[in-house]
Amino acid sequence: MVIRAMRVQDLAAVRAIEERAGALFRDVGRPEIAAHPVPSADELSRFVHAGRGWVVVGDADTPVAFVLVELVDGLAHVEQVSVDPAYARRGLGRDLLDHVGRWAAGQGLPAVTLTTFRGVPWNGPYYARLGFVEVAADARGPELVRLMATEAEHGLDPAERIAMTRPAID
Repeated sequence: MVIRAMRVQDLAAVRAIEERAGALFRDVGRPEIAAHPVPSADELSRFVHAGRGWVVVGDADTPVAFVLVELVDGLAHVEQVSVDPAYARRGLGRDLLDHVGRWAAGQGLPAVTLTTFRGVPWNGPYYARLGFVEVAADARGPELVRLMATEAEHGLDPAERIAMTRPAID
């Protein structure tokens, strides 16, 4: 498996991965998350054009996992990382997050952040195992505060959401 930059021609596969990965939220009592619409190809293409989207590809150069990165408070912020459930538990999510950490260091960004569900096993607990730590509410930058407020406006319960960070990887 290889990590490479996301291309426009990958967007249909990326959307399908997100659909399949999102469906797993039904298994943890979050059908509303599973039912949330997948971003359109137009929405996703901005990550391609900004150079802040990467995919893990398998045979025939077909994406099986992806990560999208924003810049938030001068840090690399993981907007989304998803692995096709058929390829889960192979370290692909970890590999993508490490890739983002190295990219961030190369860009002079000191850390990687993300927001996630505190108790969903492949969210908060998983990221903690990868070295991410929770960012206290009073330590969040203004853009991260706004991002989490927007999440709440879209129906994500702030009591169940956390922000996490990990240093960039040199």
